[in-house]
Amino acid sequence: MSAIVFSGAAQFATLAVLSAGGSVITAIVAATLIASRFLAIGVALGPSMRGSKVRRALEGQAVVDASLILARTGEGRYGVKRLLGSTLPQYVGWTLGTLGGVLAGESIPDPKDLGLDALFPAFFLVLVWSELGDRAARVTAAVATLIAFVLIPIAPPGIPVVAATLAVLAGRAVQR
Repeated sequence: MSAIVFSGAAQFATLAVLSAGGSVITAIVAATLIASRFLAIGVALGPSMRGSKVRRALEGQAVVDASLILARTGEGRYGVKRLLGSTLPQYVGWTLGTLGGVLAGESIPDPKDLGLDALFPAFFLVLVWSELGDRAARVTAAVATLIAFVLIPIAPPGIPVVAATLAVLAGRAVQR
């Protein structure tokens, strides 16, 4: 999955739903909703890309959250070379890290024991923070977070993620 679905958020959502006993369908829906952000990212990135439709589609496969932030050259502008150059080492590190975990996972300390379980959410908070520039975006994010926290103890695994994602999509639709 790490080599094909190069979306950490979708992979972690899938893992969280399945390991908590959620259904495969719920895991797929959660991962798909989380990955749907790439549609909006593609629209934003499109004007910065050059070449044929096939070339742009292939280069678009290099978009991940961190590379999009690193490729930003100004309001609504992105450097495609920077995007590609920042994604390649991430992809190599991600797939080699997955392979290392599969091969040596039992001998590696549990990330929770090292406090690393907070690293992934903290990383995304830093990425998202700069994008929450207006009050409406911050309110939408806060409401979605609240929905997830309220549903976690009472809803089946995966449903809090799905509900929070739908709340963000609804919030953004209302703002437009």
